[in-house]
Amino acid sequence: MRLLIVEDEKRLALSLAKGLTAEGFAVDVTHDGAEGLRMASEGPYDLIVLDIMLPGLNGYRVCAALRAAGHDVPILMLTAKDGEYDEAEGLDTGADDYLTKPFSYVVLVARVRALLRRRTRAASAVLTAGPLVVDTGTRRVTRDGAEVPLTAKEFAVLEHLATRAGEVVSKADILDHVWDFAYSGDPNIVEVYVSALRRKLGADAIATVRGAGYRLVGGRG
Repeated sequence: MRLLIVEDEKRLALSLAKGLTAEGFAVDVTHDGAEGLRMASEGPYDLIVLDIMLPGLNGYRVCAALRAAGHDVPILMLTAKDGEYDEAEGLDTGADDYLTKPFSYVVLVARVRALLRRRTRAASAVLTAGPLVVDTGTRRVTRDGAEVPLTAKEFAVLEHLATRAGEVVSKADILDHVWDFAYSGDPNIVEVYVSALRRKLGADAIATVRGAGYRLVGGRG
């Protein structure tokens, strides 16, 4: 699999490239945001490791431009920032995961492999729940035939619920599958994303089972 690292700290970028190459990946590196956007747009990458603070274009703009152009390559954002607002902004522009510097190389590799596994598992499955259709290959969601735009994390939460449509899925289970093992923030973030999904899909799309979790029912057709 081919990875692209867009990171302006040259020593860090080269260190990551060396380590990931040793893990068996083909790795390209650039230190400029605009060049990273060009390479990502033209190259067949399986995953992008993207710093936020970059010359040329920052990581938010690179990520947003790729998503606007229809590229669904997994993006792992790196940043020296550590505020919840920064994480939310990164995820809302379309990033799939977020890692704050300084970080453990072992954790980075685990995040990369988790994102690649998730992409492989979801290659072409189409999941349905009532009037909802979740196409995990194209990452498109429709309700009653009308497309519903979702952020990357909203889609990930919905996708996990859709794989177990009709079943009760606990908050902890959603955290484990969507945020991965290294997430150490507020577990109530699941409620935030479920509320966002209800606003977009309809209040009746996801039922709360008190003390147990959530169940995707799809809502009324």
